[in-house]
Amino acid sequence: MKRFAPIAFVTAIALFLQGCAGWQSALDPKGPAASELAWLIWFFTGLCAAVWVLVMIALALPLMMRPRERAEPLVIDADADNRKLRVVLTAVGLTAVILVGLTLLSFFANRTLAAIGSDAALTIRVTGHQWWWEVRYEDATPSHILTTANEIHIPAGEPVRLLLTSTDVIHSFWVPSLSGKLDLIPGRMNVLDIKADKPGVYRGQCAEFCGAQHANMGTFIIAEPREKFDAWWNDQLGPAAAPMSDEAKTGENLFLKRPCVMCHKIGGTPAGGTVAPDLTHIASRQTLAAGTLTMSRGNLAAWIADPQGVKPGSHMPVVDLNGDELNAIVAYLEGLK
Repeated sequence: MKRFAPIAFVTAIALFLQGCAGWQSALDPKGPAASELAWLIWFFTGLCAAVWVLVMIALALPLMMRPRERAEPLVIDADADNRKLRVVLTAVGLTAVILVGLTLLSFFANRTLAAIGSDAALTIRVTGHQWWWEVRYEDATPSHILTTANEIHIPAGEPVRLLLTSTDVIHSFWVPSLSGKLDLIPGRMNVLDIKADKPGVYRGQCAEFCGAQHANMGTFIIAEPREKFDAWWNDQLGPAAAPMSDEAKTGENLFLKRPCVMCHKIGGTPAGGTVAPDLTHIASRQTLAAGTLTMSRGNLAAWIADPQGVKPGSHMPVVDLNGDELNAIVAYLEGLK
């Protein structure tokens, strides 16, 4: 049994450290904002741990010392009292110095974070809804303005400015590998600057309880080289792909005749709803329902057939479809890339 104890200990430590990495870990920074915050929290944690250890030692030493036997009445030792007073004053002074030092570190860290987006060339408006993210790429040319949902593409290695707001309740935008969290408040615009050091996919999460499906309100930051990002933006600006198969054409006709058009927009078609995610290029996304399901034909069918079973409380209603109609609509939507 003793032989397996070290193995069990190492295994437990390895499992524990798994939480320090991954696409949604504040301990695995992939951008300057996250790196600054990670350095700051580690420094705070180490310093506070050292102070705690010293305090515990100071408390333990008197308890471990054997009291001297007193054969005479208590005698006041002025020298001993002066030494104790100097110790207390020194401790108070060190405490003040530490607090001032930590305050200054926080101040300069905030300045560093504020400087990240000072030369941001790309501005993205992110609007929180129950329970999904509306993503709008701002541009001086109106025809280049792009609206999508839940996935945010950015050029790697370049600062990006996010304008955060909400239409219903308070949400909180948090992509721990890239930045700290910031609230999205109805009627208010908050600014968050982010930058990804290298290409990758970084998962984010709403960090403010916003209702029944708060836990299923995820987002993805997809950082890619500038050339690839520009190509993606140009593709997204185009209208929806025309259906090729007879089944997909039937699906398009069904989609345009059903209540779907009241909420969703598909570029190049009469569907112009604005209260739900834009579906013009839905099949190019990695997930459905704000990260609840991975994108696949089966999951797309399940989401359309029973949205309340997948995400109870969501605002997407159940549409009465038979099997053939459901397959036709799925065939149409999976062609929208």
